[in-house]
Amino acid sequence: MSKFRFKWSNVYLLIVFLILYAPIAFLIFYSFNSGTTMDHFDGFTLQHYGELLADSRLIAIVLNTLLIALLSALLATTIGTMGALWIDRLSRPFFKNTVLSLNNILIVSPDVIIGASFLIFFTMLHVPLGFSSVLLSHIAFSIPIVVLMVLPRLREMNRSMLDAAADLGANRRQIFSSVILPFITPGIFSGFFMALTYSLDDFAVTFFVTGNGFSTLSVEIYSRARQGISLEINALSALMFIVTLIMIVGYYFVQQSASRRRRREAR
Repeated sequence: MSKFRFKWSNVYLLIVFLILYAPIAFLIFYSFNSGTTMDHFDGFTLQHYGELLADSRLIAIVLNTLLIALLSALLATTIGTMGALWIDRLSRPFFKNTVLSLNNILIVSPDVIIGASFLIFFTMLHVPLGFSSVLLSHIAFSIPIVVLMVLPRLREMNRSMLDAAADLGANRRQIFSSVILPFITPGIFSGFFMALTYSLDDFAVTFFVTGNGFSTLSVEIYSRARQGISLEINALSALMFIVTLIMIVGYYFVQQSASRRRRREAR
């Protein structure tokens, strides 16, 4: 009979998960509260979910946030992938390392500095603050993330595959579409989802570059929190958490299915 072994690492892991998920569980629990505050639980109700669906302004802000996230992730993935391909082709190590260092500046810089820089930049160019300024800002800080996701896949690629394709008569376009692109597709998808996540979560940069007639979900929640948290926000957070969880589980099953298909093809 195997004996249970006490491990401090398991206790540490349990504490980390409690710290991460206890506030989320607390928030979701009170989204069903019939009261108006999170001081005590008065009873079960779905009233706040009904108020959420009836709040046309908040629904519009959610749609704006999703639209910004999808567009910025798509454009940043396209530009970042082309940038990674260009960086990978650089032959001079000094120039290549310099470009990589410049690419990483937006990742290591504080969000407040980035937001203030974008605000000054758009003001100097007389770009109106709103949808366009938020979209351009999200594209800009998402590009370095995509580059860092795609570059490792390019470095792992066996260059002999490119030589073999060229020996078989493939031109550059065919080599890219048939050899390079399929190999780096996992990195491209990773970069897209990372860019999408960063865009949905961003507050500091968006707070600086958004205008009076446009808002995203993070900025709206901050504005409402200053007036007192409404349980309608709890209901919205609960729905977003459930949707995110479903997407993660779905992505996991897609990865597992693709992995099983690759193993069958290898056999």
